[in-house]
Amino acid sequence: MTSPAPAPRPRDGRTPAQVLRGLTPSVYAPSLLEFIGLAALMPVIPLLARDLGFSVPQAAALSTIFGLASFLGPIPAGRMITALGARASLVLTGCLLVVVNVLAFVLIAPALGGGGDALHRGALIGLLFVMAASTQVWQLGRQAYLGTALPPTMRARGMTLFGGVIRLGEILGPLVGAVVMTVGNMAWVFLLFAVTAAIATVMVAVFLPPGEARPSASREQSRAEGSPARRPRTEAKVRLDRAVLGRMVAVGLGISPVMMARVNRPVIVPLLGEALGLDPVWISIVFGISAALEILMVLPAGTLMDRFGRAAVAVPCALVMGVGFLLLALMGTTLEGGGTTAAVLALLVPSLLIGLGNGLGSGIVMTLGIDVSPVHGRTGYLAWWNTMLGAGRLAAPLIVTGITLVAPVAAAGAATGALCLAGGLWLARTLPRVTPSGGTRRR
Repeated sequence: MTSPAPAPRPRDGRTPAQVLRGLTPSVYAPSLLEFIGLAALMPVIPLLARDLGFSVPQAAALSTIFGLASFLGPIPAGRMITALGARASLVLTGCLLVVVNVLAFVLIAPALGGGGDALHRGALIGLLFVMAASTQVWQLGRQAYLGTALPPTMRARGMTLFGGVIRLGEILGPLVGAVVMTVGNMAWVFLLFAVTAAIATVMVAVFLPPGEARPSASREQSRAEGSPARRPRTEAKVRLDRAVLGRMVAVGLGISPVMMARVNRPVIVPLLGEALGLDPVWISIVFGISAALEILMVLPAGTLMDRFGRAAVAVPCALVMGVGFLLLALMGTTLEGGGTTAAVLALLVPSLLIGLGNGLGSGIVMTLGIDVSPVHGRTGYLAWWNTMLGAGRLAAPLIVTGITLVAPVAAAGAATGALCLAGGLWLARTLPRVTPSGGTRRR
C-alpha cells in the first residue's frame, strides 16, 4: 500500500499552514473583527428602521443601500487602493467606520421607543450609505491581496478560510449583539461595530506587509500590470476583456442567486420573526446558531474545491440554500400563531439548512472571482466581478420589497429559494467548462 503524496509546498518553501498563519494578523483577524460588528448590526437594521417609523417594505428596502454600494463601489474602491496604497486605504476607511458608528449611536439611540422622526430616519439612511461604501474598500483590498499572496494550489483553501472567518464573525456578531442589546438597547450595536472596527484598523496599520502599504509600490505595480480601464485598448486587449467578461457573466448568472440569498437572509428572517411575534434577542440567537453550523463546512469546502473543482461546492451550496429558503416560507406560514416555541422552530430549522449550504460555499464567490480574472491587472478585473455581483446584491432586497408590498414576507423567502435552485442547476452546467475542475494540486 502506498502512502498518499504530501501536499506540495508553495514555491518559497513554506507549508500551507505557514502561509495561512502569516496572513492571520494582516487579513484574517481584522476581517473577523470587522464582521463581528457588521453581523451584529445587519439583522438589527430592519428592526431599528421599524422602531424609527419605517414601514415593513421601507425597512426591507434599507438593505438596498449595501447592494447599491456593492454595485457602484468596487471600481472607485479599486482606484482608491491604486492611488493611496492598500494600507492607507484600509486605515482611512476603517477610521471612517469608527466615526460613523459612534455618530449613529449618538443620533439614533435617543429616538428609539417611538421618538423617531423624519430627521432620524434620514440620518440612518445617510450613515448606512457611508458604512456600505467603507466596507467596499475593505472587501476589494483584502480579496486582491489574497489573490496574489495565496499560491494557486491552495487558493481555494485560503479563500475558504477567509469565508470561514466571515462565518465565525456571523456567529459571534449576533450573539455578542444579543448580549449588548440586553444590557442597553438596539442602538448599542453601533458602539459594538465601532469598537471592532477600531481594533481591526489598528491591526491592518501594524501588520499589513510594507510592500502592500506603499502607495508608490501600488502605483508602479498598476503601471506595470495595467487595469481593464487604463491599459491601452489594443486589439489583443479588447479580445482579452471580452473573453474575461464572457467568463464572468457565465459564472455570475449562477452564483448571483447565492449572493442574493445571503443579502436577503438578514432581511427576511428578522421580518418573518417579527411577524411571528419574536423579539430581537430571539432573532439574533437564531442567527448565531445557524451561523455556527456553517463553520463545520469551512475546511471540507476548501479541500473539495482544490481537489475536485469549484462545481463540487458551488452547486450543492446553491441547491441546499434554495431548499432552506423554501422551507422557511412553508414553516413561517404554517406555524404562524402557534406561540413562541413554534415561532422559534419556524425560524431555526430552515435557518440551519440555509447555514449548512452557506457554510459549504464559504469563500466560493471570491475564489471564482480570482479564477476568472487574469493575473495582470487583477485588481481592476476583480472590480468588474464585484460590480457585476453587486447588481445581484442590489436586486435582492428590491425583490423582497416588491413582494412584501403585495404578499407576506414568507413569499419573499419562497422567491429567494426558487432563484437559488435555478442558480444551482446553471452552475452544474457552466462551472466545469470555465473554472478549475479538480486536480489543482497536480497543476
